[in-house]
Amino acid sequence: MGTADMVTKEYMRENAVFADAFNYLIYNGKKVIDPAKLKEIDPTEIALPFGDEEKAGEDKKGKVQETEWSSVKNGSVRKKTAGRAGKKTDAVQKYRDILKSAVIKQDEKMSYVLLGIENQTDVHYAMPVRNAIYDALQYGRQVADIAAEHRRNKKDFTGKSNGEYLSGFLKEDCIKPVITLVIHFGAEEWDGPLSLHEMMSVSDIEILSFVENYRIHLIDPAKLTEEQLNKFSTSMREVIGYIKYSKNKDKLLEFLRTDTHRSIEMNAVRVIKTITNTPIEVSEEEEEIEMCKAIEDLIAESEARGRAEGEVRGRAEGETRGEAKGMIEICLDMSFSKEDILKKLQEKLNISLQQAGEYFEMYGKRTV
Repeated sequence: MGTADMVTKEYMRENAVFADAFNYLIYNGKKVIDPAKLKEIDPTEIALPFGDEEKAGEDKKGKVQETEWSSVKNGSVRKKTAGRAGKKTDAVQKYRDILKSAVIKQDEKMSYVLLGIENQTDVHYAMPVRNAIYDALQYGRQVADIAAEHRRNKKDFTGKSNGEYLSGFLKEDCIKPVITLVIHFGAEEWDGPLSLHEMMSVSDIEILSFVENYRIHLIDPAKLTEEQLNKFSTSMREVIGYIKYSKNKDKLLEFLRTDTHRSIEMNAVRVIKTITNTPIEVSEEEEEIEMCKAIEDLIAESEARGRAEGEVRGRAEGETRGEAKGMIEICLDMSFSKEDILKKLQEKLNISLQQAGEYFEMYGKRTV
């Protein structure tokens, strides 16, 4: 895992930041999702479509049946298991960045949902398919876990239909909604597809009407307005805003000077430093840093260094000009041609033909 992946994952794992991102996405910035009600869960999505890791049980005629989905809870990427007719079936395993369960209370109603975040420093041009796989595997896991619980407690099937018994999923069973959010940690605008339909070459409306159009939910710094940035209530505003303006010094300073949060936590600073290559000092002893002052200090230091280098270059340039002027005057007195003078300037002063020509224009006033 790269440094950018590690620092963005560590940052977005914080409950306050995680909740802020989803409050922006779902509730337009309103603080509905409570960080205290978030619980991180295993982000590994593993499922076995149409297999049977364990015997699902027997139907009422004694015939062995399989569940359509089985969770495969082990550490391996792939696992061979016995499927229908004794065939071997591969387990499918995918790794999300972050997955949390949330209890959301609104209008006296409680909603139990699963929220996932995918951090992208680069554009992923197959993101709709990638997210669709994550979500489908998570739904498959939920169904498998519910079925496994019913089979452990066989009384659950008392009075149930054969279809409920065979699937392991009862009429009254429910699964939790899964919402996946992609956060683009890049200054360039996301130019990848936002839905499955955008990935397809088919444009026939009638055909596409039968193709489910899975779309991704995206936070893209380059596309956010000031009004949208202000809907974040945590350092997400500074991180996303900094990335957005990272290639324009004047706009970046203007953004930071109007910032309502004077200081941000070090995890946020690490994201900014890593993603934008800004040479900010990250102290392990301090918990926060005042970004505007830090950037102004960096700019002032850079400008001072530039002035000093300019003075050195100026002195060197002055000496070179003096030498060029003397050489041109002597060569003209000796009736050298322009071509010969330019050649001597290049050789003696180690300069380009263009620079030699510029010196000649300045100091070679006589007609050659």
